[in-house]
Order: sequence, then C-alpha cells, then structure tokens
Amino acid sequence: MTAADPLPAWAYPPPEGFTADDLDRIPDLPPHTELIDGSLVFVSPQKYFHSLAVDLLTTALRGLAPSAMKVCREMSVTLGRRQRPEPDVMVLRAEAVTEDAEETGFRAEDVLLAVEVVSPDSEERDRKRKPQLYAEAGIPHFWRVEKGAGRHPVVYVFEREPATGGYVATGIHHDRLKLSVPFDIDIDLAGIDRM
Repeated sequence: MTAADPLPAWAYPPPEGFTADDLDRIPDLPPHTELIDGSLVFVSPQKYFHSLAVDLLTTALRGLAPSAMKVCREMSVTLGRRQRPEPDVMVLRAEAVTEDAEETGFRAEDVLLAVEVVSPDSEERDRKRKPQLYAEAGIPHFWRVEKGAGRHPVVYVFEREPATGGYVATGIHHDRLKLSVPFDIDIDLAGIDRM
C-alpha cells in the first residue's frame, strides 16, 4: 500500500464498534484478526516457538481426546456481541462441528478448554484480558503456555470456579502435563525438542 492508496473500509470502525458477526463479513481482513472489546486486533507474525507449542498441544490433544470432543487450532470463539477472540488451541464438544466443517468460529458454550500460547505482542491479552473473557463466558478450563528454558513450554493450568466465575490456578507444568480434566491428559512437554 502506498500513501496514495485509500485505506480499506474496515480501517474506520462503525460508531458503535465492530461486532462478532462483522468478522465474517469484512473483506480483506488480515489472517487471525480477533475482536476484543469491539476493536479489531491484528497479530504480528508468530515466532517458531509459538508454532511448535501449538503443534505439540494440538497433536497430543487430538490423540487423547474422547470421541465426544474435538480439538481445533486458531479458530475464533464468540463470547459476546463485541468479543470474538481466537485461542491458539480449543477443545470443543464434538456436536459443535458440523459434518461439512464450514464453521468460521464456535460458541462459548461449546468450548471446554481454551489455550493461549503467549507471544511478545500478546502478553497483556493472553495473561489478563482473554482469560477474564473466557471465564466470564463460562469456559471451564484455560491453559496459558509460556516459553521456559530453551524452547520448552511451561503450561499454567486454570479451572473456572463456579461460585466466583473466575479462574483459579490448579498447576504449573514444566516437563509433563498430566491432568484428569477435561479428560485424561498426559503430554510429554519435552517432546518439543523432537519436533
């Protein structure tokens, strides 16, 4: 784009802000555009660690998930009229995925687990705002993945506490991620070295 090129129409938000439905209608949005608090959020190119961590978790979870659940990566979830973030990995109720697989996103009530791999440009969103939004929307489980020593992921596990509606930390996992919720999970986090 040169200085003489006009700005795309989506560069000018409507007076009331964007809505979750707008993400499916706005042409030429950059890939992985999110809607948080009615504003479009663009992501910078991901680091190799981010890609590896998402691949590791997606592949492992797909191999472990029961048939009543599906695992997807980098798909948006509608949390409200002005909230449509894109978790790096999600575990969904299987019935949320249609036979033709034409979904562009999912509903909060279909999500059992949302996972965010923290990147330098998304630290504040991944550590604070997105978990708050996921908890308020009723998503029962949240993992935050940080880069530990070398390329090893550190997984911070949270569970939604029904009385307060917020997440509480239930563990920090460095070498192995072994959990019983939302299903039996045993992932060798050091396996990232073999990728």
